[in-house]
Amino acid sequence: MSTPLIDDITVDSYRFPTPQTEADGTLAWDSTTAVVVSLRAGHERGLGWTYSSPAAAAVIEHHLAPELRKTSPDDVTDTWHRLRRACRNIGTPGVVAHALSAVDIALWDLKARLMEVPLEALFGSVRRATAVYGSGGFVNLTDDQLTEQVIGWETAGCTAVKIKIGVEHERDLERITLVDKLIGDQTAIMVDANGAYTPGEACRIGEELDRLGVVWFEEPVTSDDPAGLRTVRDSVRCDVAAGEYIYSEYDAERLIDVVDCLQLDVTRCGGYTGFLGATAVAAANHRDISAHCAPALHAGIAAAIPRLRHIEWFVDHARLEPLLVTGAPEVSDGRIAPRGQDAEPYGHGMRLAASAGPYRISAPAPPTQ
Repeated sequence: MSTPLIDDITVDSYRFPTPQTEADGTLAWDSTTAVVVSLRAGHERGLGWTYSSPAAAAVIEHHLAPELRKTSPDDVTDTWHRLRRACRNIGTPGVVAHALSAVDIALWDLKARLMEVPLEALFGSVRRATAVYGSGGFVNLTDDQLTEQVIGWETAGCTAVKIKIGVEHERDLERITLVDKLIGDQTAIMVDANGAYTPGEACRIGEELDRLGVVWFEEPVTSDDPAGLRTVRDSVRCDVAAGEYIYSEYDAERLIDVVDCLQLDVTRCGGYTGFLGATAVAAANHRDISAHCAPALHAGIAAAIPRLRHIEWFVDHARLEPLLVTGAPEVSDGRIAPRGQDAEPYGHGMRLAASAGPYRISAPAPPTQ
């Protein structure tokens, strides 16, 4: 029996406020927006999303949807390349890559559902569950708020925790020292500067991080500066990491020699297809992978990557994903399995939740036919 073709495409945007304004070394925000796409073929629907601007929804509606109509869900890789080519003249990084990521995730979910297999079985698992690390520790938190986050991660069984740095040197060191007092001997400290430093500043601060036993220095300088990343990596003992803004395997190739661990974000790098492509670059260069944010969407693909260290259990996404979808994977003993207890048996197992309704910001519109 032939596979049904895609005959319905819907796109919506949802904005989830944060409990308070949150900040890192270079940015502050008070909400997170999820752009959600649903693709129907026959009796099944595939679901995907990206954390982005509502502009990603416009890209899907105006540039990707016309290429998706009457497409077979079997041909995900071919479709991915056609969609990317369709956006050549508007540029494929940034918001376009976010839009493509959401669509690609929905395509893989739809394909697995039509085949009646779990997504992780379609990819081929190498582990039952993947380690997560607690992530948040925003620079504007009080000590009590930071303490509450860290204790929560420790209680959940995380063996590594990450906080933001990059605003005021002495305060950053005080906060790292506080975290060190809160965690057990087997828990590692990670920091993320979000590109706040110059290479010289990062090298000097890196000396202090090494003294304090920090094991991970994320984006000490902007990832647009591979030479600066190399300078920092050559001067510190802790691992240097970057890659959350990778939009293609070419971006991965540009960073692969200047980091110890390459970060990838399935909601930015072109979905599962892009993730696998960038992972191949890392594997060919003997580098580990770490999944950036979006734990619910990374749980299945992470289980298929041999040299994947961990998934970022980011507080914003850990809070909103159970509101956005049903069946979201849950953390237990510091690890996350590909699907939650109430997940459906096929695909990634998640469906848009009724609880997402109040957060919808897109105007009602008829399905794209």
